[in-house]
Amino acid sequence: MVRGEIFRLRLPAPRGREQAGTRYGVIVQADELLALSTVLIAPTSRSAPPRSFRPTITIDDRDARILVEQLRAIDVTRLGDSVGRLSAHEIHALDAALEDILGL
Repeated sequence: MVRGEIFRLRLPAPRGREQAGTRYGVIVQADELLALSTVLIAPTSRSAPPRSFRPTITIDDRDARILVEQLRAIDVTRLGDSVGRLSAHEIHALDAALEDILGL
């Protein structure tokens, strides 16, 4: 597991406005802290509208947006299969979006 890796997530049943169905998440936590029992991820969505703070990536040959405004810490046991990693360009876009959304 490394920062920028994309995983299929094993999450409990959604509540409220949470997305149902297959969900993917991008590891945003620093590599130096990945030994912790939880990991910080940004979920993705194929149906979320475009926003300046939602970088677009490709998962399984389909566009998806990284929802940096919905960061969450999950137990590492909720990580399913790895489905890829962000490119250097995509990591840069993710970092810029995180700066915007967190006011850094």
